[in-house]
Amino acid sequence: MKTMMTLAGAAFVLALGANAHAADDEHPSVKRQFDLPPSADLAYTISARQRGLALNGDATLTWRAGDGKYAVSAESRVAVLGKLTENRSSGAIDAYGLAPNEFYDKRFRKEAVTATFDRGAKTISFSDGDKTYPIRGGEQDRVSISWQLVGVARAAKDKFKAGSEWQFFVVGPRDADPWTFRVVGREKVQLGGTLGEVDAVHVARATPPGSREQTLDMWLAPSLEWYPVKLRFTEGERETVEQTLERIGKK
Repeated sequence: MKTMMTLAGAAFVLALGANAHAADDEHPSVKRQFDLPPSADLAYTISARQRGLALNGDATLTWRAGDGKYAVSAESRVAVLGKLTENRSSGAIDAYGLAPNEFYDKRFRKEAVTATFDRGAKTISFSDGDKTYPIRGGEQDRVSISWQLVGVARAAKDKFKAGSEWQFFVVGPRDADPWTFRVVGREKVQLGGTLGEVDAVHVARATPPGSREQTLDMWLAPSLEWYPVKLRFTEGERETVEQTLERIGKK
């Protein structure tokens, strides 16, 4: 069961584990320039190493943006077990970028949970639990954050360089906390299918020293609209899930 739960962190969603109500200085309203990428269907292969056991599968992601709205949906599957995760985020596009209305999270053998962004009441609430957070502008969820980061990177261009850090306030299925992404640098990444090798910008979620939270590394390819072409989820020393882009379908 531990293996199944770790794998459920794939498809652009990190495993649970966050702080409760964040202090005001941990929940800033940050407005940045952004340039969202074109709508697309992305297909990935999954390669996992769990306590010495190798598992393989696939993930699909649908990204749509236009007419002041966006929608993202993602699913991951592995052999034998079938579907492990189903995640969705949808909402508007405002002055801050993506402005989620709802985040949906369904994991293997667990009930679906949602986070709701009530724009009228300016409050974030959850279907599982009574925590609430204020909406100040720029908040993301664990699906939208990858695409907000892509939009920021596309607009920032040369400012999105090694050593730079980018902070966001990210909502999960049951709570929210501040995330910091650090740009590691440029690296070559071998993709699947006919995509070949690409030059990509490596970005990593920076967790506090000694933190046991699952980490996320993403590789964004400028030559492919800055789409996330590779993702790596790591928990502990022996559990890793990697997603590698195999196919892009433009819409």
